Amino acid sequence: MAIIKKYSKDRRICHVTFILPKEISENFQQVSLVGEFNNWDIHKDIFSHNSPDGSCSAEYVLDAGKEYQFRYLGNGETWLNEPEADAETITHFGDSKNSILAI
Repeated sequence: MAIIKKYSKDRRICHVTFILPKEISENFQQVSLVGEFNNWDIHKDIFSHNSPDGSCSAEYVLDAGKEYQFRYLGNGETWLNEPEADAETITHFGDSKNSILAI
């Protein structure tokens, strides 16, 4: 898994690309990017298999100077965290962690 951040010249916004490698994405029919930036909507941001190497990606434009909690959801039932996230935090459920993206 990977996260690529590209800031605007004025550093007010950041183009963020979330990448799932083939080894992860091939295990699921569908993977969603779910987080604060899309109100935790599991149907809104579904990864597209658009790379010749079998990886898939999703892109976001986010405001800089903030932290965003997120996770990946495979097949609507398997939660995955991002190992390259800036940090993790315990969820309000207390039994799992969310990944944190610092912009």
